[in-house]
Amino acid sequence: MSPRPDSLTSVGLGAFFAPEHHALAEQLATVAAALAEAPPEEPRALVRALGREHGLLARLVPREAATAVELGPAASDVRALVLVREALGYTSALADALFAVQGLGSYPIALAGSAPQRAGLLPDLLAGERVAAFALTEPEAGSDVVSLRTRATKDGAGYRLDGDKTLISNAPIADLMVVFATVDPGAGKRAITAFLVERGAPGLVTEAQALSGDHPIGKLRFDGCRAERLGAEGAGLALALRTLDAFRVTVGAAANGMASRALDEALAHVRARRQFGKPLWELATVQATLADMATERDAARLLVARAAHDKDTRGPAGEAGSAERARASAVAAMAKMFATETAQRIIDRAVQLHGGSGVLAGSVVEALYRDIRPLRIYEGATEVQRLVIARGLP
Repeated sequence: MSPRPDSLTSVGLGAFFAPEHHALAEQLATVAAALAEAPPEEPRALVRALGREHGLLARLVPREAATAVELGPAASDVRALVLVREALGYTSALADALFAVQGLGSYPIALAGSAPQRAGLLPDLLAGERVAAFALTEPEAGSDVVSLRTRATKDGAGYRLDGDKTLISNAPIADLMVVFATVDPGAGKRAITAFLVERGAPGLVTEAQALSGDHPIGKLRFDGCRAERLGAEGAGLALALRTLDAFRVTVGAAANGMASRALDEALAHVRARRQFGKPLWELATVQATLADMATERDAARLLVARAAHDKDTRGPAGEAGSAERARASAVAAMAKMFATETAQRIIDRAVQLHGGSGVLAGSVVEALYRDIRPLRIYEGATEVQRLVIARGLP
């Protein structure tokens, strides 16, 4: 199954999108069908396919950073990223995750990198020839980012890193990592700085972790690891938060794609499966469940579309007052929270409608059940999103 080309008009989303987005939606239906029919067997090959073959990675630098890297028409807005992630989420959770993390690793370089860093790194990243990672989370610093302990010590023209990161997406396969560390443990958030670390750098140890879903993730240990600074000292926290803010709405889009796939799988199953002498579809309780699933899915898509449109059309963040920034953050947080929580419920109902076959390893809804769970945690857990929403209330 692949997303339908009319997906933008099916629930009144068209008003949030421009003509180029409608054209992209049609293109994505073809790309998703190709990925579903012949997906690359290995994550690095899939990243290359997303870049070289399908051209999707070229959209990973939003337009607010594109002027700095002179990407021109190759750059994208949040609405385009939302469409890409919804299509990939429907088709392949792995493809979606690889696309998203490639964005998290590319965006900070586009935003804060020096001219040589941008010119030397971005072309290969956006073509899928190199795989990126975004290393922020630590054993004692998850939602509480300011508590990170990885230490950066100046050493000649560069720095050396010491510390540990965990649950870092793409860590086992990454060629380049954007790593966040403190240059002064006593200075709090004012000392957090971003660094670039190459695959195979002396002093870097990578250990894969087993995730419930199909996604490469792992631990990083830095023991005097050589690193190159990205941006100014002390500007790392702002860079990390700005990056996460740029992609947070798209997490909701990926969840919507997974929810739509679960709904379609459930519909196909109940129409084909017979119980008590008739198709499951004819049972009133089944129809009521499907009605709830469809309604909640459409509501989530509308919230995500509103948030993406809001981010694309409002002025630069620096021009907004604190109240307006809080409102904008709340709009994005609503979309991320509601879409991921709703997708979890929809997928759970799809598993229930499948009965025993829904929990068999290898079934589509069983895989979706595992794949959706991390989305409620990463890039701001649901509990954190609720705090953001509350602080944005008038």
